[in-house]
Amino acid sequence: MQALTEPLVYGQQSLYITPSIGISVFPRDGQDVGSLMKNADASMYMAKHLGRNNYQFYTLSANASSATRLAMENKLRRALESQEFEVWYQPRFKVSNGEIIGAEALIRWRNPDNTLVPPAQFIPLAEDTGLIIPIGAWVLRTACQENLRWQRAGSEPLCVSVNLSARQFIQEDLLITIEKMIEELRINPICLELELTESSIMPNAEDTIETLRALKKQGVWISVDDFGTGYSSLSYLKRFPIDILKIDQSFVRDIGISADGDALVTAIIAMAHNLKLQVVAEGVETHQQLDFLRQYHCDYAQGFLFGKAVPALEFQAMLENPPCLKECVEWVDSTET
Repeated sequence: MQALTEPLVYGQQSLYITPSIGISVFPRDGQDVGSLMKNADASMYMAKHLGRNNYQFYTLSANASSATRLAMENKLRRALESQEFEVWYQPRFKVSNGEIIGAEALIRWRNPDNTLVPPAQFIPLAEDTGLIIPIGAWVLRTACQENLRWQRAGSEPLCVSVNLSARQFIQEDLLITIEKMIEELRINPICLELELTESSIMPNAEDTIETLRALKKQGVWISVDDFGTGYSSLSYLKRFPIDILKIDQSFVRDIGISADGDALVTAIIAMAHNLKLQVVAEGVETHQQLDFLRQYHCDYAQGFLFGKAVPALEFQAMLENPPCLKECVEWVDSTET
């Protein structure tokens, strides 16, 4: 592990790698090469599960974990083939007046028995196995298709936000894939927002800038999700051609609870506006949080106060009749009179 911490120089760049190491020991963990390799592999996945950049010796729990993982991976592949996934939508609203201005597309996996698999149980596995690439492409296309259906049903054009995983973002054909999809579906690119996390855009910042510029030329919106939780570099942030910063819900949750929490949120809003960026607050759950965000001129917000993620048809109904949003804003107005 120490040897692998040394940088690998490629051209003028220094590349860094970290290992996840699984170890099995003869004869305790296996009597032949196949058994030893299988158990070392199980231990490697345990090392990944425990945060990566570490080593783990084989244990029975590692074997059980590996078997569970393999079963889930097989189910995940079948789910993709059998179209068991759905896209649900959480509304994004304008803080000043409660108007729905967009939505975030979120994947859901419905088992044949009609139960939902929590995303936290399958998204990390999809990332590790590379299945996130076809799954993510399906979510992107489905979200655009359903956005078009809402517009054809009479709704005003909305911007739907779709998360791009780190693996999707570094695909060589990402730009071509998105360009072809926009042309094929004939969707206005300003109706599509691509969400990226700090952890996916910061490791190779110079390459990121080039990719983001190419995406911006296609006309789509770019946002940085979970802002403040990663290792942001403000020097790069001002160079990234992005449109929106999303304040992580962990900061929003601290509004009104601690002075530090309030200060962080107001600082992010002020910094973003000075950089000519719009701001979305995630995880808004209370009237107090909404009042605070409105006071400090946060642009948009989403959270359980205004609605959880719902299937496409329910979201369409919400577009047609959004009284809950108006009631929340009227409550804030009444506190100011």
